[in-house]
Amino acid sequence: MGDPKGFLTTKREGPTRRPVDLRLMDWREVYEDFPRDHLEKQAGRCMNCGIPFCHQGCPLGNLIPEWNDLVYRKDWREATERLHATNNFPEFTGTLCPAPCEAACVLAINDDAVTIKQVEIEIVDRAWDEGWVPPQVPATKTGKKVAVVGSGPAGLAAAQQLTRVGHEVVVFERADRIGGLLRYGIPEFKMEKSRLDRRLKQMQDEGTLFRASVDVGVDVTVEQLRADFHAVVLAGGATAWRDLPAAGREIEGVYQAMEFLPWANHVQQGDLDAPPITAEGKDVVIIGGGDTGADCLGTSHRQGARSVTQLEIMPTPPEHRTEGMPWPTYPMVYRVSSAHEEGGERLFSVNTTEFVAGPDGKLAGIRIVEVTRGEKGFDPVPGTEQELPAQLVLLAMGFVGPEKGKLLSELGVELDERGNVARDRNFMTSVEGVFSAGDMGRGQSLIVWAIAEGRAAAAGVDAHLTGRTVLPRPIEPTDRPLV
Repeated sequence: MGDPKGFLTTKREGPTRRPVDLRLMDWREVYEDFPRDHLEKQAGRCMNCGIPFCHQGCPLGNLIPEWNDLVYRKDWREATERLHATNNFPEFTGTLCPAPCEAACVLAINDDAVTIKQVEIEIVDRAWDEGWVPPQVPATKTGKKVAVVGSGPAGLAAAQQLTRVGHEVVVFERADRIGGLLRYGIPEFKMEKSRLDRRLKQMQDEGTLFRASVDVGVDVTVEQLRADFHAVVLAGGATAWRDLPAAGREIEGVYQAMEFLPWANHVQQGDLDAPPITAEGKDVVIIGGGDTGADCLGTSHRQGARSVTQLEIMPTPPEHRTEGMPWPTYPMVYRVSSAHEEGGERLFSVNTTEFVAGPDGKLAGIRIVEVTRGEKGFDPVPGTEQELPAQLVLLAMGFVGPEKGKLLSELGVELDERGNVARDRNFMTSVEGVFSAGDMGRGQSLIVWAIAEGRAAAAGVDAHLTGRTVLPRPIEPTDRPLV
């Protein structure tokens, strides 16, 4: 234990966000630097609780009390080792994960939780600065080749684990750069891509091979894939988006979030000067109140939207836990992200009934109505109809599963009752030697679950190819978050 009285004497403190008017002028991450001595005091709030429920909250089983104690004692290098013992990419989770570990912190029963996520990102950032994250090149080779299809967090975690135990691993990505949603789904202001690029460089130095702009099932046939590799890991994500079949859906100006967000990242990568779909000078309406909606919100602000309104069909969440969301579950409470802090209006308990075209045939507005929760869904409230001006509508209503294209159909893998790729306890699909990890098998979920699934699937692949059990297996395919 670090400071025996830390949780009593030190109040929770986190980094300050840069002033809104300044951060809207660029695409850098929104947080100011956090002083190291403040961070060490925050780590000292970890209270030696006996049963660390933060472990239950973290699918990776991160050794949170251990590295908190090490940071408090200023042993940052050993903290780096403990952090990487369970997590291949703490810089991704440290910036993007909603921190279910903090919701499960014992201190959070009646006080503010330990700043676990901030300690995590500070450890890994210092580790990179100090040169403590070298490539881990395997001492021996197995002679086995593994294809990983998809380069998001699940695919990258599986690839790194398998490379480090001696397999020859090739990661295929249909986009023009490696990274999946980390590259083109996450705005720069949430995670600067330099964090991704330095980790990919480490993986290349370890021996992982990357092939971008390759659509497996089209550019590389399933027959070629099975002939060239001893095992295949499907990690293509849940990219089939949920649509909104309201009247006027076909009008120009209505787009899916993932038709909008990648262009902003392409601009930041230097591929083009301006995005073909932009919020500049427009009234923007975002349908969907989750993280993707917030990403659209922050992006619209930076592109110079005239106004932004975010709609959510669910009622306004409570400010604090209720009896229906007891500790240590992740509470569905009202949250204000950095993007919400930057402006815009949030409307809850509303449903979109129609997209409205202007005289030029392009989108001019949407019609909405307030709703209440009924026995069979959401019922409109009479007399609450209204029209909002909108020249750009972004649908951010989540994803319904993996795309059912040539890859899955020609492989012949079975799907589960939710339309995801079915797999056994070793993460193998119904096809011998073909495995599945991440959202493609789990359904839309958190980045921390994707990394955990990638690590677990790698353990299944290695055991299948060699018969050994040297890789850790943090989760079972049937594990579900405690919500």
